[in-house]
Amino acid sequence: MTVSGSGDPVGAARWLARCALLAALAAVVVLLTALGGGGVLILVAGLAGLALSAVGVWWFLAHRGPLRLLGALLAVAAPVTVLTLYVVGGVWVNALVALALWGAALSCARSALRRPGVDGTRPMRGAPAARPAKPVLIMNPKSGGGKVERFGLVERAEERGARVILLDPSEDTDVAELARRAVAEGADLLGVAGGDGTQALVAAVAAEHDLPFLVVSAGTRNHFALDLGLDRADPSTCLNALTDGEELRVDLGTVAGRPFVNTVSFGVYADVVQHPEYRDAKAGTALDALPDLLQGGEGDRVDATVDGTPLDAQQALLVSNNPYATPDPLSTAPARRPRLDGGELGVIGIRVEGAVQAAELAVRGTQAAGLNVLTARRVEVTCDSGDGPLSVAVDGEALTLPAPVVCTLRPRALRVLVPRDRPGTTPPKPPLDWRRITELAFHRSSVH
Repeated sequence: MTVSGSGDPVGAARWLARCALLAALAAVVVLLTALGGGGVLILVAGLAGLALSAVGVWWFLAHRGPLRLLGALLAVAAPVTVLTLYVVGGVWVNALVALALWGAALSCARSALRRPGVDGTRPMRGAPAARPAKPVLIMNPKSGGGKVERFGLVERAEERGARVILLDPSEDTDVAELARRAVAEGADLLGVAGGDGTQALVAAVAAEHDLPFLVVSAGTRNHFALDLGLDRADPSTCLNALTDGEELRVDLGTVAGRPFVNTVSFGVYADVVQHPEYRDAKAGTALDALPDLLQGGEGDRVDATVDGTPLDAQQALLVSNNPYATPDPLSTAPARRPRLDGGELGVIGIRVEGAVQAAELAVRGTQAAGLNVLTARRVEVTCDSGDGPLSVAVDGEALTLPAPVVCTLRPRALRVLVPRDRPGTTPPKPPLDWRRITELAFHRSSVH
């Protein structure tokens, strides 16, 4: 029986899981050899330093003035002090070896979870698509800092036989109505070069008439394009789908009757987006607003019912068109959805009651008690302070909607035309679950 190698990916995953556990155990043993002459105190100081650093991050985000400055200093000083203690205590060599072993354990664990047959994720498959005869593309010249002009998207689209409708930035245009008019005039494909919010509005019209939809990555972040495997660096390559494309069937979200392709956010993030200065200075606006919001000042908490499961008094709630692979709110890596055709909403709720829980969230990530991760077919959101309107961010657009706000999903409702030759999607890093690693290493039945 083959237990490892390329011919047996599950067997290879099993051995990688065992190597991960062995390396983690070795890291602990190396540290234990230093537990003499004050080594225990140094080890305890290391754990305390990690907790204090997490508390410092919370103070920096949730307060202003001197306490914010103190939080920044604490977040930096705690790990520096721990490193100094290791050097002075003479255990720096043990610490370096343990760190290397722990790095090897993490690498083996993640590799094991990525193996085919272990994570259960399969890439979306495209189907052959006919070349559209009368494609119509709606382009926003301001989107993405002027990508439409910078990449010559109008000219390149027209060269491929498309009719381009260029929006006037000085006017408030109903893009959904433009799309419906194009359909009435015989368009057999609709497309958008613009942000995800505009993409969603036109995508809903395309889905309504069962027409192919073309995504041109001319927005700022292009999250939808990212998960479709499109080239975000050069949006002009998306136009190749008009002459050599294939079709993906993907899900389309609905919130209070409005379509969304990425996420609907409530609570802290939605309140940040409501600030008028958000679009010009996103990071600065968020940093200035977070103290009031995290401490329950101007930001109301929200209650949600997720397919019958209650989530009460959440400070932040994110509902996504299909779940994210690694739902870690503190991760700096771009969030990715492995599939857009799974037929389920992803739900991430955060409820942090002070510095202790914030430290737990920083240290334990997806395993923290303050983080709720679910999937659902239907999510109903209300304000825990009453029946008043809710601040909502739909694909990054700030809205105010009457409660309750209901999110649902239309499975495989959208036909997306993508270039046959495109970068594709990179499998996201799976959540690191040591219980899963242990099961994989020793119990054959855990693999599916």
